[in-house]
Amino acid sequence: MKPAGDTEDRKTWTFLTNHARVLISIARFPDIRIRDIADEIGITERAAQLIIADLEDAAYLTRHRVGRRNTYSIDPARPFRHPAEADHDVRALIAIFAGHDVDTADDAAIQDAGGHDSSPSPLRGP
Repeated sequence: MKPAGDTEDRKTWTFLTNHARVLISIARFPDIRIRDIADEIGITERAAQLIIADLEDAAYLTRHRVGRRNTYSIDPARPFRHPAEADHDVRALIAIFAGHDVDTADDAAIQDAGGHDSSPSPLRGP
């Protein structure tokens, strides 16, 4: 019989979902490749691609095409999806884990004439 606190039989779990981890990775590196997101989080490229699509559909992310690469901007004013946390936005989550001072984020991602994101932050304000 194993001790009650033995973690060998316990299911591995974390407090953050893969969706949160993808959002944080993109907040850290707005031009990160899907392959690098997958490697960083420990998921498949296809799973990362599907999560990015979910985040785009829910308006947490906006994808910008720059040449052959994508770059992303995040709307930190979007609320958490679960009703219990819906009165909070993702701004604090990003600030804690990505290290951005999201209170100083631009009101919108600013695009220069060449289509490149010229804002100092990958985050869009409310």
